[in-house]
Amino acid sequence: MLETLARIATAAGVFVGTNVDDLIVLTVLFLAARAHGRPTAAQIWAGQYAGVGLLVAVSAIAALGLVVVPDDRVGLLGLVPLALGLVGLRSAIRSWGDAEPPAPAVATGFASVAAVTLANGADNISVYTPMLRSIDLGASLISIAVFAVLVGAWCALGSWLGSHRPIVALLQRHGHWLVPVVFVAIGVVILLESGALGRL
Repeated sequence: MLETLARIATAAGVFVGTNVDDLIVLTVLFLAARAHGRPTAAQIWAGQYAGVGLLVAVSAIAALGLVVVPDDRVGLLGLVPLALGLVGLRSAIRSWGDAEPPAPAVATGFASVAAVTLANGADNISVYTPMLRSIDLGASLISIAVFAVLVGAWCALGSWLGSHRPIVALLQRHGHWLVPVVFVAIGVVILLESGALGRL
């Protein structure tokens, strides 16, 4: 029993430690959903589960000794939020001076939410892989179950953070700039921290 509780605590610590930045992304997505109706809350939840599920699947395969994506290429996933952010900034620039600012269309549906989640968590693979490699199947299943529960908790917390009216009002006024800038920053950070910029 103590061993199971220790495994749950370890998995929770690993998830929280590797997904703090993802909470910021979720909050921005839920703000956009409330302010502009897209992506929908259901698309955010589904996209988050799909993205994290893919990260865990890739980590599990890598833990078995199979290389799906070479380590020096994982950081290139930072191009996904960077590109989405640049598209959003282009839209904001084109609408400069319009009476009604456009919705911050960075992640507009399930696929783009999953892609952003996957890109933002690409560095998680380097943590999940050795963890899954060092534990047995039972402990791995417990860890994956903990991750699944915490994805839901993360979505709920992001939704709660994104439900505050002053923040929603701010996003309605400035979101067409703010959201793309956040996504560009996330993409740049991923590329810089992974050293992937030197390989472009």
